[in-house]
Amino acid sequence: MQRRFLLIVALASTAGIAAAQVPLRVITHDSFDLPAPLLAQFEREAGVKLQLVKGGDAGELLNRLILTRANPIADVVFGIDNALLPRAMQAGVLDAYDGPSARRASAMPIGDAAQTGVVPVDHGYVTLNVDKAWFAQKGLALPASLDDLTRPAYKDLLVVQHPGTSSPGQAFLQATIGGLGEEAAFAWWSRMRANGVKVAKGWSEAYYTDFTRNGGTRPIVVSYATSPAAEVFYSKTPLTESPTANLFLRGGVYRQVEGVALIKGGNPAARVAAGRFIEFLRSAPVQQALQTSMWMYPAEPGVALAEVLQRHAAQPAQVDNPPAAQASERLRA
Repeated sequence: MQRRFLLIVALASTAGIAAAQVPLRVITHDSFDLPAPLLAQFEREAGVKLQLVKGGDAGELLNRLILTRANPIADVVFGIDNALLPRAMQAGVLDAYDGPSARRASAMPIGDAAQTGVVPVDHGYVTLNVDKAWFAQKGLALPASLDDLTRPAYKDLLVVQHPGTSSPGQAFLQATIGGLGEEAAFAWWSRMRANGVKVAKGWSEAYYTDFTRNGGTRPIVVSYATSPAAEVFYSKTPLTESPTANLFLRGGVYRQVEGVALIKGGNPAARVAAGRFIEFLRSAPVQQALQTSMWMYPAEPGVALAEVLQRHAAQPAQVDNPPAAQASERLRA
């Protein structure tokens, strides 16, 4: 009897070790960034090793999931947002999830989590950012409308992201349609092409290469309402105000909600750990940390905003998101 008991204990221990050795593959967009101690704590508590894969900008990330759906390259995805969700649902790359965070209210929903499988993690506002010093030096007034940007004085000043590879690019495109109407929006884009708008592959290229704050030639960039706060936070010298500002223009503001989801066809042995990772991203420590690491607002109700966001990240009074059904139908093409 004692030998049988010891054998059962040994087999159980071996099974536990084997389970702990199953990696949890998490694919994210390039802006995913959480403190290493938090990720290490999750690994210890969940008994898994995280394999984080950066999949490019969010649009590229979704493209990779679609291309590899027959043999998924990850078990969990972070970075699918409300702009890309209709395409992800159409492609059938996400799996259902009904854990506690899927049933719990969020500060900003991303559809019905029970149907989409996507649990909201954070939210933010895609909008135009300007380099204040550049405009002051040139003596040029800030544009007061999207229509201003089509005028000769603002030629070659704007850089946007490609809507096919970038979630901010897709979000800004949808904002122009939601705020101006589809016909007027595409007429505006046509005038902008004639007025030298530049289309970058993704947010990083647009902000860190093309934006004048980082040595580029474009003083207006599609970015986030939190970007001015990030400029203050990362400045090597203390700042009382940000060197950049938001332009909340009609047709140029989109409320973006990012989420986490199970990938259909992911490793069944990692499914429990995958669920724990989803819950981890909605935990208070993560919701607090992401504000100054990924520069988004928390999805979990009741989480206090970081002071730098309170002081330097104004939120818009209104947004230009088109109705969800309209966006879904447009992306189905």
